Amino acid sequence: MANIRNLDPSASPLDYYGAELRRLREEAGLNQPQLGKILFCTGSLVGQIETARKVPTREFSERVDAALLTGGTFTRLVGLVLRSQLPSWFQAYAEVEAKAAYISTFQAQVIYGLLQTKEYARALLAVDAPDRADELVAARMERQRILERDHPPVLSVVLDEAVLHREVGGRSVMRGQLQHLLGFLSRQWVHVQVLPYSVGEHTGMMGSFNLLRFDSDPELFYAEVYDIPHMTANSQVIRERSVGYSRLQAAALSQEDSAARIARVLEERYGHQPGAAVA
Repeated sequence: MANIRNLDPSASPLDYYGAELRRLREEAGLNQPQLGKILFCTGSLVGQIETARKVPTREFSERVDAALLTGGTFTRLVGLVLRSQLPSWFQAYAEVEAKAAYISTFQAQVIYGLLQTKEYARALLAVDAPDRADELVAARMERQRILERDHPPVLSVVLDEAVLHREVGGRSVMRGQLQHLLGFLSRQWVHVQVLPYSVGEHTGMMGSFNLLRFDSDPELFYAEVYDIPHMTANSQVIRERSVGYSRLQAAALSQEDSAARIARVLEERYGHQPGAAVA
C-alpha cells in the first residue's frame, strides 16, 4: 500500500517538495509505482520522497520536471532542499558564500569544501554523521554549483601542505582528490597555492578561516571551532585577517610551484606502486 503520511508543506523545504510531488503526481493520474517506472526508480523511492523520508537528488528532480511537465519547478526547488540539509550552524555561512564575489580561504586541515570530490567529502562527513552521509554529501556538492555559474566567484585558496598528506578515505580517494585539485589549474577564477612545511611558523597557525567579499555588502570573516561558527563584519577583524591572508599568500608557493608540489605528493604518496595494494 502506498504511503499516505500527511505532510505540512510549511514545515521545511523537504516537506514542501514532497507535498508538491504528491499533488502533481495525483493530478497526472499516476500512482507511485507508475511514476517510478517513468523516472527509472522504484515506487518506494517516490513514496519516501513524497513523505520527506528521503532527500531527492538533482537528477531525480530533473526527471520529475520532464515527466510531469512542471516547467523546471523541482529542479529549482531541489537546491533549497539540499541546502536545508546542511548543519543548522553552517547554513548562514552557506547562504552568504553563495552570494560572494570573492572568496579567500586558508585551510589547515582539509581541502576546502568547494573543491572536494564526492568520495573525499563522504569520508569526512561520515566520521560524525554516518547515517546522514548521503544527504550531507549531496548538500556539499550543491554548494559547489556556484563555481559553475556564468559569473562564478573568484576563489583564492591557500592549503597547508599537511592537507595533501593527511590521508582522508584511503589512497584511492586521495589520489582522486589531488587529481581533482590539479584540474582547477585551468579555471580562470580559481587560484590554489600550497603553504609548504618549510615556512615554519606562520600567521595561519590559529586555524582555518575564510574572507568573503561582495559587490555591495560589507566583507565578512568566518571561522569555526568544533561546530561553533564565528562570522563577523567587524572592520578590525577584517583588516587583521586580510593582512594575515596576504602574508600567507606571499609565503606560499606560486600557483605553478604549488601544482608541481601537489603532483609530486600525488605520485610519491598516492600513485600506483607495483606490488602494493591500492586502498
